[in-house]
Amino acid sequence: MKMNEKTKDILEWIVCILIAFVLALLIRYFIGTPTIVQKPSMYPTLKSGQRLILNRWTRTTKQMPERGDIITFEAPSQEYITDSNFNTDNLIANYSNEPTNWFNKFVYYFLEIGKESYIKRVIGLPGDHIEIKDGKVYINDAELDEPYLQPDVTTNVELNQYHDLVVPENCVFVMGDNRDHSTDSRAFGCIPLDKIEGKVWIRFWPLNLFGTIN
Repeated sequence: MKMNEKTKDILEWIVCILIAFVLALLIRYFIGTPTIVQKPSMYPTLKSGQRLILNRWTRTTKQMPERGDIITFEAPSQEYITDSNFNTDNLIANYSNEPTNWFNKFVYYFLEIGKESYIKRVIGLPGDHIEIKDGKVYINDAELDEPYLQPDVTTNVELNQYHDLVVPENCVFVMGDNRDHSTDSRAFGCIPLDKIEGKVWIRFWPLNLFGTIN
């Protein structure tokens, strides 16, 4: 039986929609994607409700971010490492609750359904000696210049654990600019390179703040 023109048109539309959907997913995962700031941890650099474009090409090419870059990464399984779980031989954030089978991995990592991400600033790179004391941050024994912080902001460590360490290989130490309202590497440890999802590239909303972000 010969396919009529109407059925043929419908099938062509379905194929076009599927191709467009797959292309959109590939671009979103490998090249770039929009996102919304939802928490105040990067205030005043970023405020809740602002809309950003993430550069995901850095993840695709497995590039290590630079100090000062603002990145997004998969939220660790544990937000706080308690005294009883703290191990000086393992300074990397815990990711024990990851999906195991291929379908759940596809939904979680590729479609990003049910996945939580954090947005923070890169402070320490692999091999850096990070020390937090007297309300300030020191990198390799030199005080870190942080012009993005408000004048009255100090850096403290609540649990007194991740305050004096050497960043492991292929990891970064991150913190929010709003230090008193940020859950970051001071609480959960260093972030592996393969958990970094993208680098903040452009703020496109509100329009009066359109542009790249430092």
